[in-house]
Amino acid sequence: MRKRQKNARVKKILLAFRRYLIFFLTISFFISCCLVLFLNTMETVAGLAIERQSIATAAKITFANVIVLSLICTAADAARRAIMVKRPVKKITDFAEKIMNGDFSARIDKNDSLFFSMGDFDEIADYFNDMAQELSGIETLQTDFTANVSHEMKTPLAIIKNYAALLKDPALSEEKRIEYAAEAEKAADKLSALVTNILKLSKLENRQIFPEKKTFDLSEQLCECLLPFENEWEKKGLEIETDLEDGVTVCADSELLSIVWSNLFSNAVKFTDTGKISVSLKKEGDFACVKIADTGKGISAENGKRIFEKFYQADPSHATGGNGLGLALVKRVIDIEGADISVESEPGKGSVFTVRIPL
Repeated sequence: MRKRQKNARVKKILLAFRRYLIFFLTISFFISCCLVLFLNTMETVAGLAIERQSIATAAKITFANVIVLSLICTAADAARRAIMVKRPVKKITDFAEKIMNGDFSARIDKNDSLFFSMGDFDEIADYFNDMAQELSGIETLQTDFTANVSHEMKTPLAIIKNYAALLKDPALSEEKRIEYAAEAEKAADKLSALVTNILKLSKLENRQIFPEKKTFDLSEQLCECLLPFENEWEKKGLEIETDLEDGVTVCADSELLSIVWSNLFSNAVKFTDTGKISVSLKKEGDFACVKIADTGKGISAENGKRIFEKFYQADPSHATGGNGLGLALVKRVIDIEGADISVESEPGKGSVFTVRIPL
């Protein structure tokens, strides 16, 4: 392999030398012919007596001078190319090879030589370093994602396994059997929801889901997404307050937006033990503004900055009730739809999620 590469390199050098030689010989011949023509013209027009031998000697000297000058220029150009082109290109190709081998910590050091400041390689190096940084961040996210998925799956699987072992006991009462089966079913539902959310998030991030936009009434969709949580808020005795402006229509993917409302309503009910949940819809300029407020536990300012990250849970005490992917899904859908989401929250008083959708 190395021998083949060496032979290819030698052939490349010989080919380049042949091209230079042909080019400069052609130039030398052309200049010599011009000189001979000039001397002949001077002899004819001005009547100068110039011997043929002198013309031939002058042509030879000119030809030789042009060749020498060409060789000097070629050597100077080769040195320039080696310093200003080949060296930075070699650094960039070595860097690219490291990236291909999975070393995303590699960076191009622009300060070890002066040649980067002599052309566009400085900007190219910046682009490559930025790319390496992005790839390094993506690798970290993928590693964290895999670790979090493994952790989130272990808990429900362990619960199912434990209850399955308990259910094998022949002396188990019917009441306990039903109780253990229900707990195993809850764990299975959580595992199913986790897998579903992972698949949805993966498709959204890999752009395997393309929005199918259509115009629909937003207030009707909000009501449809809120009703499935009726049993849960009634069990807690929560008050539901709605203030939905009629006739507010948006052009968006209704199925994707339903993911947003379902997750926000689910969190509001889940994290509110007493008080009320309010939903409002108003038209504000060129936007439809939806606010979902609750009187739940609230979110600290520090946690509020990270709630849209995958697998992040602001309240670990409720970790068994979710998987930390709901708000990540919400944020991805919001970005795809060109909308905006913000949150205002205070621990112990509740949270207000505001979604602004272009009309």
